[in-house]
Amino acid sequence: MELSFWEKESYFGNIDVLIVGSGIVGLNAALYLKTKQPSLKVMVAERGLLPTGASTRNAGFACFGSPSELLDDLSHHSESDVFALVERRWRGLQRLRQNLGDKAIDFHRWGGYELFEESQQPLYDACLEQLPYLNTQLKQVTGEQDVYRLADLKIKEFGFRHVSHLIESTAEGQIDTGKMILALTQKVQALGVFVLNGLEIETLQEESQGITALTKQGIAIPARAALVATNGFARQLLPQLQVAPARAQVLITKPIPDLRFKGTFHYDKGFYYFRNIGNRVLFGGGRNLDFKTEETTQMGLTDLVQHKLDELLREVILPDTPYEVEQRWSGIMGVGPEKTTIIQPVSEHVCCAVRMGGMGVAIGSLVGEDGAELVLERL
Repeated sequence: MELSFWEKESYFGNIDVLIVGSGIVGLNAALYLKTKQPSLKVMVAERGLLPTGASTRNAGFACFGSPSELLDDLSHHSESDVFALVERRWRGLQRLRQNLGDKAIDFHRWGGYELFEESQQPLYDACLEQLPYLNTQLKQVTGEQDVYRLADLKIKEFGFRHVSHLIESTAEGQIDTGKMILALTQKVQALGVFVLNGLEIETLQEESQGITALTKQGIAIPARAALVATNGFARQLLPQLQVAPARAQVLITKPIPDLRFKGTFHYDKGFYYFRNIGNRVLFGGGRNLDFKTEETTQMGLTDLVQHKLDELLREVILPDTPYEVEQRWSGIMGVGPEKTTIIQPVSEHVCCAVRMGGMGVAIGSLVGEDGAELVLERL
């Protein structure tokens, strides 16, 4: 692509920070940079028409961990590490709401629930035994009493089948991720950030005074520093990072008259998840059916996962309710051997902020800020 003198000067001249990726992390980094140093020229480059990974494709859970997830984490990590991560998720959610406002992101605190079927009785018993302990820890994080509580009486009210127990999380909420990214984009653009879609960065070359980003479009972009915020796609630019793509498949129903539940729901150790969006049901998961196939940066659907989603929707979630599936899609998360994020310098003028582990809504705001702080140290 050949640029005019005007385009080269106005858009690509004198860039202080180039951010790769226009998802929740990249946009929050841009917001932080312009808030801290309004004079900086910040550009966000996005390969797709819209954010390519998971920021506008996820389920919109404003959550920090179900009881069984936290117990599983405690079996692999220290108590201090586990609850430091929970606190970071909680603080990240508060920051997201503070930055954009609840109305802009359509935040609702309708609570979250973990479902247990009959075959999971030992898992439920373990959660039940540890509930007082978990609530004590969560009070230190949230300041609220009895965040987790028993909710078996709601099983019939919600209309579920093959579900033996429910544990409610009173502090969990949900957002509209499309509205979130739209609000974030508009906010950073109002501060003077350039957000360019359809601009794919292929390599970042280290220079003596900064970097040069080479694009698929043939444009060379010089900048004083760069932040890679492409999560599951990060290894395409930085192959040394320990972050793997993880595809998540999702469906949504047409509106269902008198839908019987509101909230966010975790099922089968969190490998399945569903929620209401108004009077629709969004349902996703099933990556555990074939981890290898779902370790991909390719969007797409598989019969294996979609058939399982259809089966659980029909037999467990909406067994007595007529419904139609309106739409199906997928998104790409970034995961690794640990649940921690990777926020670090990778060269003198390049930093990264990646590996959300499926918790981008909760931690993306803080991860973006931390990545931006690293970049500021290099200017």
